[in-house]
Amino acid sequence: MRALRLPLAVGALWLILVCVELGAGIRLPYGAASVLDESLSGLSHLLAPVRRALMSASASLPGVGGQLVPGLTIGDTSRVSESLNVAMKQASLTHLVAVSGANCQIVTAVCFALLSLCGAPRWMRIVGSILGLIMFVALVGPGPSVTRAAVMSIAVLVGLSLGRLSSGLPTLALATGVLLCIEPLWAIDYGFVLSVLASAGLLLLTRPLSQFLQRWLPAWLALIIAVPTAAATLCQPIIVLLSPALPTYGILANLLTVPAASVATILGLIVCVAALLWPPAGAVIAWVARLPAEWIGQVAVVTSSWPFSRLPWPSGGYGLVAAGIVSAALITLVKSRRRRWRRIAAGIAAGAVGASLLVAFGTSAHAVVAVPADWSIAACDVGQGDAVLVRAADERGAPHVGLIDTGRRPDLLRECLRRLAITHLDLLVLTHYDLDHVGGAEALVGMVDRALVGLPENAHDQQLDDSLARGGAKVERGLQGMAGALGLASWNVLWPDGRTAGMQVGNPGSITVVLRWPENSASMTAAFLGDLGAASQDALLNSVLDIGSIDVLKVAHHGSADTSENMTHRLHPRVALISVGADNGYGHPTKKALDMLEREGTLVGRTDRQGMLFVCVRAGQLVMVTDR
Repeated sequence: MRALRLPLAVGALWLILVCVELGAGIRLPYGAASVLDESLSGLSHLLAPVRRALMSASASLPGVGGQLVPGLTIGDTSRVSESLNVAMKQASLTHLVAVSGANCQIVTAVCFALLSLCGAPRWMRIVGSILGLIMFVALVGPGPSVTRAAVMSIAVLVGLSLGRLSSGLPTLALATGVLLCIEPLWAIDYGFVLSVLASAGLLLLTRPLSQFLQRWLPAWLALIIAVPTAAATLCQPIIVLLSPALPTYGILANLLTVPAASVATILGLIVCVAALLWPPAGAVIAWVARLPAEWIGQVAVVTSSWPFSRLPWPSGGYGLVAAGIVSAALITLVKSRRRRWRRIAAGIAAGAVGASLLVAFGTSAHAVVAVPADWSIAACDVGQGDAVLVRAADERGAPHVGLIDTGRRPDLLRECLRRLAITHLDLLVLTHYDLDHVGGAEALVGMVDRALVGLPENAHDQQLDDSLARGGAKVERGLQGMAGALGLASWNVLWPDGRTAGMQVGNPGSITVVLRWPENSASMTAAFLGDLGAASQDALLNSVLDIGSIDVLKVAHHGSADTSENMTHRLHPRVALISVGADNGYGHPTKKALDMLEREGTLVGRTDRQGMLFVCVRAGQLVMVTDR
């Protein structure tokens, strides 16, 4: 144990620095050059046909299992829908499609077993397993977690070749140190940090936790529960930085899916080889691999739909510290031999969890209470994207709600709708098919009466329209001249005109809508410009001669510089809403757009700085209410 003091002390210091850096919001720069990527690029290119063979063999697989097969095998999640991705996160199962230690262990065991069956000597089995691991890493891509696991496995194999069983913690320390020397930026990469912590948790806590649980449970059940709990105990302080919530049924979901994940991974690897050599055989095996993958997907979908599937947790530094205190208390509770210390640890854990839940629930309750009851327009805070709700009452006072665009992520849109207690939409307008305007649409299937959409550009766009139609929506192409009612309010489509070439799809073809609330209600006029650029804004002005000033403007393209000063001056808005993500990388909103609005004397609201934005009419005056 003395030999481990120095590496453990260094590791603890590194972890403290990592927590501070991640809590401060530091991220691994995208596009950073990777030594490992460059060194394995040639081998990855040679193995590209294997990846294509797997993707081709699994292309027609139905259900959530079909979406998960490539992810469980090689970590390719391109086919995982946003709704399934959210369910996997809520069930704490995303690690199954993030190739890491378990996959490397399976590859090592398969290579070792096959070479043993062939009668290969020990040195050949070890060398063959190492080569198999290298090829597997090249196949899936040398990400932080899989590379760490592979280096650790290779260290164990080298130890076996020398006739020594490698100890877990020194091997983990060796793998971590070597990789950080090669890729220093991985020190603040979430995937790498979580991978190391999960491995450390399994090595340090599995046995004592299993023994602790055996006081009340059979040995086999105690061990099954101890494995995911040990990994989660060390990982949770970092996980709350990514998602400030506790997965209530996460351990249960992991218990139910562990056997299926191993079977699906092995079958997926067989598909890679079989589909390359004989595609029909690969397709048949892929259908078999879908069965355990379907089980995993259904467990995620079902458990994530249960009540209180995620308990709120404080975000940021406080959430990290609180989760760290809970984890430290649980470790003390499990490993300490003194009853007094165990009681103190249990009290600290219970107190920290209770206080954190009270803070989180109090914050959520405050957010709900902060919603003004008389809002007419609500711009959801969905990051870099648009999702704006409009509401008007009918003659009987019943509310009618419309939504213009959906943002990029269904989970953020669902949260906005939940906060406003909206379960049905009379009108949906999808201005155009960019992901930051339609990415959350799958959250709306089955709750829309009428949808105005743009001209589909590809099969994916058409599939979106078809899914809305299957959910009961009347889907129509929005064109200039269309009109309708939303309660007592009326709406008109000003753009596109259906005639101007080059301005029918994409940003230039954004459906532009004007809503007018009547005099006897919350009298107001609002315009929503989608992502129109300056040229299409000027074309709109030329084709709609009677457009006048308005009260509220949803600023085009998140405040891009590509905006028309003529349009801004003609509309002369009293209030402008800019739906934009913090630190978005596009420079939105631009100084040019903000200066135009300032010259018009417009009150500007921004979701990146003020959170959700509400517009109300009180005593004939426009009022903007913000989250912060």
